[in-house]
Amino acid sequence: MTSLKHRIPVKLRHNWKLVALCAAFLAVCWGVFGSGTIRPYVTSAQVNEAEVPITNLTGTKDLFDTSVAHDVKITFTDAAYEDMLTEYFKDGEKNYVEADLTIDGTRIPSVGVRLKGNSTLGSLTWKGKSKQRSMPGGGQRPEGMPEGFQPPEGFQPPGNGQAQNGQAQNGQAQNGQQQGQGGPPGGGMFGAELKAEEPENLPWLISFDEFVEGRRYQGHSQVAVRPAAMGSTTMLNEALGISLVGAADEPTQSAAYSSFTVNGRSSKPRLVVEYLDEGYAESLGDGVLYKSLASGSFTYKGEDQTEYTTDLKQINKVGGKDLQPVIDLVKWVNEASDAEFAEGLADRLDVESFARYLALQHIMVNFDDMAGPGKNYYLWYDQDTKKFKVITWDLNLAFSGDATSGVNDTIGMGGMGGFGGRGRGQQNQQGQTQQTQPQQQTQQPQGDTPPEAGDRGGPGGGGMMRMSHPLKEKFLKNATFKKMYEEQYRALYTKLLANGTATGLLDDLVAAYKLNDKADTAKVEAEAKTLRTFLQTRTKTLGSDKAISGA
Repeated sequence: MTSLKHRIPVKLRHNWKLVALCAAFLAVCWGVFGSGTIRPYVTSAQVNEAEVPITNLTGTKDLFDTSVAHDVKITFTDAAYEDMLTEYFKDGEKNYVEADLTIDGTRIPSVGVRLKGNSTLGSLTWKGKSKQRSMPGGGQRPEGMPEGFQPPEGFQPPGNGQAQNGQAQNGQAQNGQQQGQGGPPGGGMFGAELKAEEPENLPWLISFDEFVEGRRYQGHSQVAVRPAAMGSTTMLNEALGISLVGAADEPTQSAAYSSFTVNGRSSKPRLVVEYLDEGYAESLGDGVLYKSLASGSFTYKGEDQTEYTTDLKQINKVGGKDLQPVIDLVKWVNEASDAEFAEGLADRLDVESFARYLALQHIMVNFDDMAGPGKNYYLWYDQDTKKFKVITWDLNLAFSGDATSGVNDTIGMGGMGGFGGRGRGQQNQQGQTQQTQPQQQTQQPQGDTPPEAGDRGGPGGGGMMRMSHPLKEKFLKNATFKKMYEEQYRALYTKLLANGTATGLLDDLVAAYKLNDKADTAKVEAEAKTLRTFLQTRTKTLGSDKAISGA
C-alpha cells in the first residue's frame, strides 16, 4: 500500500479533499441532469480579449500613396487554386489559398488570398461553366444576384437576356449606346464578365494574418483588390465614390491604383482598397465595428445572438464585446412607433452623419447601399457616446444609375441587367433623356410614402427593382429627419458638385492610374469623359431641384 501511495502525485495527495469534492459535484450533476444536452446561450458577459502580438511590416512605399506607382504580385500553386475553385463552385465556400505576396518590392510569404464579393462573382465561369444559384421557392438565381437576396414580391427576372422594354440585358440600347449609365456592359446582372482562367482579373481579398497570426502590413490585416470587369476596367466610378465620401468628412477607405500580377499573368492597373478590418476599427476610436452581410436582414430575432450569424459579422473586440448593442438597435428600430422613433433615434444614432450618408448615396446614384441587394454597409458603435454610425462600403455601382434623379426620387436598379427603367426616361452617355416604357413594378414595401408633388418616380416608381431597410425608410418618412436629409444634401451639393470638387478628384484619379505599368491611357480617358458628363448632368439636375434651389 505504501508503494501504491507514493505513485500518486504529491500535489494530488495534498489536495485530495478538493478532488473528492469535485467528483461528488459531478456525480450530483449526473444525477440531476442525466444525459440531457446543456445548450449554451450567448450573453453580454464580458471576457478578456486575447492579446495577440502585432507585427507591422512597413514596406517601401505607403500602399495608398496615389502620387507614386505601385506593384503587387501574387504567387500560389495551381493545385491550391484548383482546390479553392472546386470548393467555391461546389458549395460557395471562399477558402483562402496560401500564397507569396510582393508589394512594392517587399516580399511577404504565406499570406492568405481568396475570392471577394457576392454580386461581383455572379458570372464567374470556370472551364466554361458558371456556378448555379437557386432562388427561394425554386428556379435559377439570375447571374450576379447576391447570395441570400430575397427578391420583392412580384419580381420577375428577365428572360433570354432581354429586358421587358426591349433593351439588351446588359443595359445597352439596340443602337449600342449605353443609356443613363444604367449598368456597365458585360455578362451577369451587374455586368461582371470574369473567368477563373484569368485570375489576374478577379476580385481578391488579401489577408496578411490568415496564416501568420498578428501580422499586418502598414497597419492593415486585409486589403481588397477590385475586379477588372464590371464594365469599367479602371474602376474609376468606385475610386471617385471613395474619394467623395472622404471629401464629405465621412469615414471612408483609402484606395490606390497598382499594377497587379498573379502567377506571372499581369493585368492593367487594379484598384487596391483598404478593408474594414481590426486596424480600421482602431482608427475610428473606442468602439465596435459590425459588417452587414448580404445574406442577412435588419430583423429582430430574439436575444439569442447565434440567430444573427447570417446578418452581421463582428470585426473587432471579439471575445471582449458582442452583438448586443446592435441587436438592441434592431429591436428598437423595428418596434418603435413613429413618435418613439422621432424622439429616441438621436440617442442611438448619429443622425446628422446618417442624413449625410443617405444624401451621399443619392448624389452618387448608388443603388446598392444599405438598402440594396448587397446590403453594403458597416455599423460603428462608439462606446463613449453609445451611438451608432453607418459607414459606406462597396461603391462599385456608384454613378451607374439615372443622372437626372431628383433629391427625393427613389434610386433603383435603373437599366441594370434588364431590371431597371425609371419609366420617365433614361439618360445616355451624352446626358440626353430617352423615353422608355415602364417595366413591371415590384411591390411597394410597407412603410413607403407616396411620392410628393413634383417628384419623378417616387418610391417604387418606374418599375425599378428596389429594396428597403427599416432604418432608412423610417428616417426618410419622418418630417424632421427628412428636413435634415435635405439640409445635408444641399451642403454636399455645394461642397462636392457645384464648386467642382468631384471633377477635380476625378482628374487626380486619372493621373494616379496612368502612373502604373500597363496603364490603358485611352480607356481611362474614355471612362473619365463619361463620368465627367455624368457629373455635369447631375450638377445641372440637382441645381434646379426645388430641394436645392428652394424655388
